[in-house]
Amino acid sequence: MEISLTTPALLFPAISLLLLAYTNRFLAIANIIRQLHKMHLDNPKKILEGQMQNLRRRLFLIRTMQFFGVASLFLCVLAMFFIYMKVGEWGSYTFGVSLVFLLLSLFISLREIQLSTKALEIELSDMEFGSKLKF
Repeated sequence: MEISLTTPALLFPAISLLLLAYTNRFLAIANIIRQLHKMHLDNPKKILEGQMQNLRRRLFLIRTMQFFGVASLFLCVLAMFFIYMKVGEWGSYTFGVSLVFLLLSLFISLREIQLSTKALEIELSDMEFGSKLKF
């Protein structure tokens, strides 16, 4: 099955926006890590250890999903190049692999969102515990 040049071109803006969202996640985590580092130096707490483990896992997942997202974009462009060069079969296969990489990136993104939610739950439980002590 041959695909036209417009088929992978349709994914181009979507993947670019996805990579922008991944970069924003990375920057947000970098800020959190810097803040936690300051807090840890001032007052090491057990809760910070849980947060640091969570952030370490999330950082790994973000790096991995960025890798698969960039690889997907690279293969998408390569597929368009193959189609442009009239090597449609190579273009189709390359585009297929690009889609698989995009799926992997999205799946890893879902896992990172779960860990992000867990981190917020840790913060909420700490606040709930602290507020119960005041009464």
